[in-house]
Amino acid sequence: MEFIGGESGEIVSGFLIVLSRSAWDGIREFWRGDADGDRAELGGIWVLEWGVGVLDVSKMGFCDARGGSGGGTTEFFASTELQGRALQRSMQCPMDAAASGTSPVMQFHGIVDEPTSHSSPLHAVLERSQRHCYGHETPGEFPLAVSPSIVLHVLSTCELDPKDLAALEATCTFFSKPANFAPNLALSLPEVAAFDMCHKRPMIKTMTQEEKEHLKQRCGGSWKLVFRYIVVRERNYSRVVAGPGHSIVLTTRGDVYSFGANCWGQLGLGDTEDRFTPCLIRSLQGIKITQAAVGTRQTMLVSDTGSVYAFGKGSFVGAEFSDAADHITTPKIVESLKGVFVVQAAIGGYFSAFLSREGQVYTFSWGRAERLGHSSDPSDVEPRLLSGPLDDVLVTQISAGNCYLLMLAYQPTGMSVYSVGCGLGGKLGHGCKNNKGTPKLIEHFQTLSFNPVSVAAGTWHAAALGDDGRVCTWGWGHTGCLGHGDEEYKALPTVVQGLSNVKAVHVSTGEYTTFVVADNGDVYSFGSAESLNLGFQEDEEAADDADFSTPTLVESLKLLNEKAVEISPTNSSYWLNSEMGFPHTFALMESGKLYAFGGGIKGQLGVKLSEGQDRVQNPERVPVDIC
Repeated sequence: MEFIGGESGEIVSGFLIVLSRSAWDGIREFWRGDADGDRAELGGIWVLEWGVGVLDVSKMGFCDARGGSGGGTTEFFASTELQGRALQRSMQCPMDAAASGTSPVMQFHGIVDEPTSHSSPLHAVLERSQRHCYGHETPGEFPLAVSPSIVLHVLSTCELDPKDLAALEATCTFFSKPANFAPNLALSLPEVAAFDMCHKRPMIKTMTQEEKEHLKQRCGGSWKLVFRYIVVRERNYSRVVAGPGHSIVLTTRGDVYSFGANCWGQLGLGDTEDRFTPCLIRSLQGIKITQAAVGTRQTMLVSDTGSVYAFGKGSFVGAEFSDAADHITTPKIVESLKGVFVVQAAIGGYFSAFLSREGQVYTFSWGRAERLGHSSDPSDVEPRLLSGPLDDVLVTQISAGNCYLLMLAYQPTGMSVYSVGCGLGGKLGHGCKNNKGTPKLIEHFQTLSFNPVSVAAGTWHAAALGDDGRVCTWGWGHTGCLGHGDEEYKALPTVVQGLSNVKAVHVSTGEYTTFVVADNGDVYSFGSAESLNLGFQEDEEAADDADFSTPTLVESLKLLNEKAVEISPTNSSYWLNSEMGFPHTFALMESGKLYAFGGGIKGQLGVKLSEGQDRVQNPERVPVDIC
């Protein structure tokens, strides 16, 4: 296999399986070998890393590929940049012969302009790997059809992106032919790898064979597409949730920490005392929590087995229906959802919503027909299925604003967004301010050639992230929270032009605030700055006079020299929660470190404030480790 690219047109050769930096990092960690990091070996697979970087093929476009099933040569030509100098991979014999009786081979090239001294440590490692792999065969060639079980192990343990699996299958004969593995001997290696990765998830493990097949057909008839459906949802999970007065943090192990206001037991710690530092919810130990939703004095957690745990305000409806005696201080399973395998929960101002593994959406309360698609008493606590236009739609993410709900729908050819609820301010995205009692497709994304991969329903405005890194906003524009340089409302999704030179990878919304994380880890924000929760204003008086109606780099986070991956601002109405203090914001870094800023009088920042202090201007490290 041959790659041509790079700053000086180097020729880079090798058997390439890893198609993204994250996947390569995972393999490098898994195959930790020599102390110098130049070589690692497992099961006959040799991995060499040359230079100071790694090859990042996720930024390369394959413009040509050709291969054959006989004794031919398979070559790939990279059309864009190479990051790092080279990645070379050779595989140990024995080989599986092709149907013709001979195995495809790949030319084994050196790297242009590299020193050729036979005394170099790298050259010695290369010679050892060639002898190890080829035996008595001619140096410079090695067969393509290595032991498929080893290749399958690599593909299925590194959690490759579904697009990478599809690219392998589409551009290489070896990866497109039947692999002769269960459950179906006719499946290709990428398809079997996708099957394996799907079945690692409890949501798939617990399905019957009939249910699995039904989901696969709804996703487009391929396990790679099922895997994509799952990955889109998982990428939209938040590890940190900034609620009105209290906060929830999930670790990668599935542990849950809570802190802040606890007047209704919304921290789940068995009492009603406020906490100013993160506290582990010990009653949940042994249960892996994958997703959290936080509302006014209430919390919901979703486990990897599809159960929903709730605590805080017991009715889980709007404040107008609450009973002061009805509060729960320790996590309890929501009994009415026991027959539904839930993968996500969302809490709005007057309702709660749940997403099932089958892509169906259920809502609690506020069920008058003109609002959330079903006719029921406003205080009803039975889950009601949103049907109608969603009958044949797979929803992969839900996001709740104060009085409306956004739903990201999965399709093999692209994604779409539906909305339902209160349309004031144009926040439903249909070009008007009308309420919608049943979910309606936001058609304007097609006009913009915008393929959404994530949605964020703020309290009064909304945002969407596109697969090309663009960001759209719509709804009320108060304080410039839409990022268009004014405070006018937008009834249709509108691309934020101030981010035209930024490739966004994450977007989040609060009450009149919006945050965008770029692919390089920089954070941009726009909207209301009165609570210091945008992170870049110097003081409250300066914030009153400043204009934050266009995206501005958050310098205070930049100065941390950390790469941000997620931002979570408080997403609820301040006037309904004023006794909890000003809104606050969390910034999660790639390293797993967590920082907080904004209002914190109830302990919701996870740090104790000085006497007389009610908010934090610069990001403070929260004493909890996500990883």
